[in-house]
Amino acid sequence: MKNWKRYTITAALPYANGPKHIGHLAGAYLPADIYVRYLRANKRDVVFVCGSDEHGTAITFQALQENTTPRAIIDKYHVLIKESFEQLGILFDIYHRTSEPLHHETSQEFFLDFYNKGLFKEVTSEQYYDEAKNVFLADRYIVGTCPNCGHDKAFGDQCEKCGKSLSPSELINPRSTLSGAVPVLRETKHWYLPLNEYEPWLRKWLLRDHAKDWKANVYGQCKSWIEGGLQPRAMTRDGEWGIKVPVEGADGKVLYVWFDAPIGYISATKQWAIDNHKNWELYWKDSDTRLIHFVGKDNIVFHCIIFPVMLHMHGDYIVPDNVPANEFLNLEGDKMSTSRRWSVEMHEYLQDFPGKADELRYVLCSIAPETKDSEFTWKDYQTRVNSELVAILGNLVNRVMVLTEKYFDNQVPQAGECSDLKNFITQQREKVAEAMENFRFREALSEMMNVARHGNQLLSEKEPWKLIKTDKQATAIVLYDCLQIIANIGILCHPFLPFTSQKIFAMLNLDSSNFSWNDIGRQNLLKPGHVLGKASLLYQKIEDEQVERQIAKLKKSEVRSPKSEVNTKAMETKTSDIGHPASDKPEITYEDFTKLDLRVGTILTAEKVEKADKLLKLSVDLGFETRTIVSGIAEFFKPEELIGLQVSVVANLAPRKIRGIESKGMILLAEDESKQLRFITPKELTKNGSIIR
Repeated sequence: MKNWKRYTITAALPYANGPKHIGHLAGAYLPADIYVRYLRANKRDVVFVCGSDEHGTAITFQALQENTTPRAIIDKYHVLIKESFEQLGILFDIYHRTSEPLHHETSQEFFLDFYNKGLFKEVTSEQYYDEAKNVFLADRYIVGTCPNCGHDKAFGDQCEKCGKSLSPSELINPRSTLSGAVPVLRETKHWYLPLNEYEPWLRKWLLRDHAKDWKANVYGQCKSWIEGGLQPRAMTRDGEWGIKVPVEGADGKVLYVWFDAPIGYISATKQWAIDNHKNWELYWKDSDTRLIHFVGKDNIVFHCIIFPVMLHMHGDYIVPDNVPANEFLNLEGDKMSTSRRWSVEMHEYLQDFPGKADELRYVLCSIAPETKDSEFTWKDYQTRVNSELVAILGNLVNRVMVLTEKYFDNQVPQAGECSDLKNFITQQREKVAEAMENFRFREALSEMMNVARHGNQLLSEKEPWKLIKTDKQATAIVLYDCLQIIANIGILCHPFLPFTSQKIFAMLNLDSSNFSWNDIGRQNLLKPGHVLGKASLLYQKIEDEQVERQIAKLKKSEVRSPKSEVNTKAMETKTSDIGHPASDKPEITYEDFTKLDLRVGTILTAEKVEKADKLLKLSVDLGFETRTIVSGIAEFFKPEELIGLQVSVVANLAPRKIRGIESKGMILLAEDESKQLRFITPKELTKNGSIIR
């Protein structure tokens, strides 16, 4: 592994149009903070940047709908999000804003660099315009009748009934969601990033150079994008809210949010450097700097393909060495969604559980969706806090502090060094470090807790409350060892549980700033005779009433999605080779069902199989890889109708040869009483590879 001189760590810029929930926290911000705290404990040179993403059409349209201004929206939520992060112990070196003049200037410099080099493609096209609101409409703000299934509320980018990907021009009777008016087509010119021209570079830098050191879920999604063929992507849009396009003839045009947002990392670093008298260029242009992006699953393509291409095109910047993106965190059996109010907002958790930031950090890290989607439930939260934090770590610290005060007047007793204990703690330090370096934070947290478990085991075996009656020196040795364990935990737990670490050092009457990661394993962190501080409980149990209140609050606030117009009760689930009705199938157990690996995928290509009237050969993007699936649906669908359609796939079905083609999976469909087939599709556009539960 390269010996890096410094680190630039970024966490995805949260969109400042509403509060952020614990899924966002688990996806990007908590793992980033844990990693940065670990680096700092190792005395490494780090800058940790983030900030509010304050541009984009969604904010503009939200302001129109709420009869307010974009500025009022971003000012409100920038403060709320920033304060929530601070109270949860997410400590950025700077939390910047993309509305700041320095960011506008930096983004325009990037655009002009590409423009002056002739790297953009200028494209004139027709786009829908709302004459009542005087705005060009984003695809999502246009509805009409789906040409595929006839649903009259299909969006301009996708029909949520049949799942077919659409463009606004395909809709029948399109209308604006803002005014209800019929939009008109107007010519507009935009500047496109020619991603397709950088496929060779991406194949070398990403697919070859990072095939082994990037997480499989991240690498798989990137590989699917690249092998599916990249297309030029617009880097400007029509509108007034945003960063003005700095060229002649670009009136009424601003930079596309996914052009300016990642540049926000650079402008934030610039502002931090100004405030702290640093050289920002060392953190973005020096080859001895390691750039790492922490993002959620839905931001992988922007941070692994689009932004790296931008940095490469510029020529002066380093590109990310890793993007350890997490998958999604679900909530109580369903996808987390602020719009449906099926979420736990960070600021609301802090209000409902004051002083319990570490409890949430612990639970979210222990269930982090590092390689696949995971789930948060309030009962599991309660169990992990009570049976792990309270019963293991809190119990160890409290018992040792109380016994030391009782038997040794609150002073560290005299005892010799135990080499076995020193070796154990040193080994645990290395296990935690190895997991941290490879972004396996769940594993690192577990190894840290194993040190606390060891301390409790020592207490249980030696029973100092009994030993004191016959052998005070032996009691002194036990408590001395346990106090050293606690002191080491104070350092070990800091990346995960910073507030707990502070409490431990306060109880031990030690200054935490005097210790670094390399001190872990030193058994004499506490000298004999050292006077300890006052003991206090690290944690309190989560009561049943608190959990029940949260579950009731969640169910009361939920906004349920409108039901599909397809009568699912009258339909039978069918496989792609059109099997028998479900009533003819043998009963299965829950364990049988859990063996199925059901995933969301997108059909990339479709073609008829030669000399087989019923078969189509499909190429399906499952996020982590692209599969060939042979499906017996050629009598019902034309191949061209299926391109871009999201489908449900049985991903762990054993491969089988069909007409000489190896089919790896099965696509699920539903058949109604009229024998009409419909694909089982996500209600909303979903990332490929998402697990269907």
